[in-house]
Amino acid sequence: MVQLSEIWIYPVKSLGGIKLQEAQVTDRGLEHDRRWLLIDENGLFLSQREHSELALFQPEIAGDFLNITHRVQLETIQLPLHQSFSETKTKIDVMVWEDSIQAYEVDSVISDWFSRILGFSARLVYMPEESHRKVEAKYAVTEADINSFSDGYPFLLIGQSSLDDLNSRMKEALPMNRFRPNFVCTGGDAYEEESWKEFTIGELTFFGVKPCGRCVMTTIDQEKGVTSGKDPLRTLAKYRTVGNSVLFGQNLIGSGTGLVAVGDAIAVLISI
Repeated sequence: MVQLSEIWIYPVKSLGGIKLQEAQVTDRGLEHDRRWLLIDENGLFLSQREHSELALFQPEIAGDFLNITHRVQLETIQLPLHQSFSETKTKIDVMVWEDSIQAYEVDSVISDWFSRILGFSARLVYMPEESHRKVEAKYAVTEADINSFSDGYPFLLIGQSSLDDLNSRMKEALPMNRFRPNFVCTGGDAYEEESWKEFTIGELTFFGVKPCGRCVMTTIDQEKGVTSGKDPLRTLAKYRTVGNSVLFGQNLIGSGTGLVAVGDAIAVLISI
């Protein structure tokens, strides 16, 4: 039986992840997933691609708050998990790849905290409910499909068998957190998830819309915040290259809202 074995969210894009036993599926991804974002002074998103040290910031949900701790400096900042902003507060335009998105700066004190630890200017912003960032039209299931601050899609699924197969080809095994999935499943064949076009997790339906092209973020040790070499990209490129992309995992769009939990059965309805 194929079933859901891990659930992950990354409240602040490119910071550490939080492993959950259950999560609420919303219209733009898992609840709290990538609703916050660090930007530079020009409004461009900050990423581990250029700043691997972002991995050292570890978020934690504590009641109604999100605590973010720097694992080396051992300093923590706290912000409300459910953000609300005064109507007098001005939205700012931020850029994630080619998308311009309206967001609010959370608090200048919090931005200053990040800037001080990082050693360069950074601002923490939040995507409010009224900001609707559309999924790329050619991969959307409906015209209403939206996304958070994630790279392009609301969810990412990886099969444990896929990672096991990759690790069997490498000198040193890597953990799943190198690939930053939202969902991990067990019980299927390696890379099988990339063929799923429509499937259910528990009672909810998901659509596989595009295998995930991987980048240099997979080479960053998520515990140490440093690049560890050319793997896994080098190994993946030998047998998982399609066109100009190195593929690993499946991007998803959901249909409907509700709860998913570790142990939920996965039933494939349509595959290619």
